[in-house]
Amino acid sequence: MGIDLRASGPPSVPGLALRQWRDDDLDALLDAYRDPVLRRWTRLPVTSPAEGRQWLARTRQDWDAGRRYSFAVLQDDADKPRLVANVVLKRVSVHWPMPEVGYWTASWARGRGVAPRAVTALSRWAFEEFPELERLDLLHQVDNVASCRVAQKSGFVFQEMLPARPPFPLDGHRHSLSVG
Repeated sequence: MGIDLRASGPPSVPGLALRQWRDDDLDALLDAYRDPVLRRWTRLPVTSPAEGRQWLARTRQDWDAGRRYSFAVLQDDADKPRLVANVVLKRVSVHWPMPEVGYWTASWARGRGVAPRAVTALSRWAFEEFPELERLDLLHQVDNVASCRVAQKSGFVFQEMLPARPPFPLDGHRHSLSVG
């Protein structure tokens, strides 16, 4: 539980702190998931304290097993850090050579460059932590224009259209970021 990452921005914008999720993040997690836009784009929405505790437990289990690394993203404010996003490196396995980066942003933090800065920090960490990685993918549904912009701002390059497949009803985009 000791990994802490930082993502800076322009001087007028607070920095971001990325750290592993903790049990005391439950209320902030529930607040973020009250947003219908966030729930629309996530496969496993959190709608109750019990689901939130399960989500946090699964996050720890996946981290400990080396399958998935989720970071709480907080506005780096000395007085009171506030949860603004989640970033995750998923499908980390010898059987899956190109892990995927995922994220969500809390409604109150959208439009402030949080997601690109957090995705960039996570991507740098992934390439440093797993030197065998050659590429990271970021996938999104075609109608998620904001995710397309985040991918581009984070240095991910559009690679291909992906056919719709459950649970996503529409085609998607695959963007990639290569090492170096």
